[in-house]
Amino acid sequence: MILVWRITTRCNFACGFCAYDRRLGHPSVAVDPVEVERFARLAADHAAERGERLLLSWLGGEPMLWPPLLELSERLAAHPAIEIAMTSNGTRLNNPAVQARILASFSELTVSLDGPPALHDRLRGAKGSYSRIELAIAALVTGRRIAGAGPRLRVNVVLMHETLPHFAELCRTLAEWRIDEITFNQLGGRDRPDFYPDQRLQAEDIKMLSALLPTLKSDLASRGVTLRSSDRYLDRIRASTFDQRLPVADCKPGEHFLFIDENGLVAPCAFTGHHFGVRTSALRNGADIAALPSLFRVGLARTPASECTDCPSTQIFGKFAA
Repeated sequence: MILVWRITTRCNFACGFCAYDRRLGHPSVAVDPVEVERFARLAADHAAERGERLLLSWLGGEPMLWPPLLELSERLAAHPAIEIAMTSNGTRLNNPAVQARILASFSELTVSLDGPPALHDRLRGAKGSYSRIELAIAALVTGRRIAGAGPRLRVNVVLMHETLPHFAELCRTLAEWRIDEITFNQLGGRDRPDFYPDQRLQAEDIKMLSALLPTLKSDLASRGVTLRSSDRYLDRIRASTFDQRLPVADCKPGEHFLFIDENGLVAPCAFTGHHFGVRTSALRNGADIAALPSLFRVGLARTPASECTDCPSTQIFGKFAA
């Protein structure tokens, strides 16, 4: 079971494509750490009863700005059925003490990086961000080699019209850094529609990406790096580029993937919590969690979510396929 939890909306970056851009001045919302720990343990116990493990993945905002993060992660990582993951902008990873705790407690660490230094820093509104990420990853790679253990290291790239021409070069640079995996998202227009028109992928971009991926995947594999995606994922990107809808009739809601937002609403994905999200506080035992898939199916049948007629959930389309 994968459980992605957006624990805070606070961020220290100014990304023109993100709803959590610090310049927007939105109120910062964060979860209650006591409730996070209670529900995470409950979900893990339920997963263990089914002979599974729980991958608990922190999301933001910027998760590293949530003060309880590292201590809570350490406690939860001690649970025999829990693995801890996080997606971060990377700027809080340069502290040796932080690195040591991540190496000891995390199973996966994903860092966001979009292009060469000047371009990444400009798009993220954070001067020097690229260099800080490079140093942090180098330290984590070294620490992992010395310890003989540590998290899988992944970089996620936002592909847009301006970053796509640099994608192959960036991937090869990341291979030199000894990153384990690379994933990518296309730029979406849902969060910042003012940014989207000039930077959305165009027809020529899709042609370039389609031609590039097979050779790039093979090249990276020879260097020990997995570039994750699938043909279906490329279809999802292509459809968005040409404004074609891709409905999903049955995503098996809640069976293998749950998303929880900063208000504690549990849903099948990040886009449907407002339709039929259930508060974690209402889920008190394993039977409650086991009932979620049926509950979500009923909710979808009663109040169809418009998002399902053009599903934006990347995991449904094989973003993480080998």
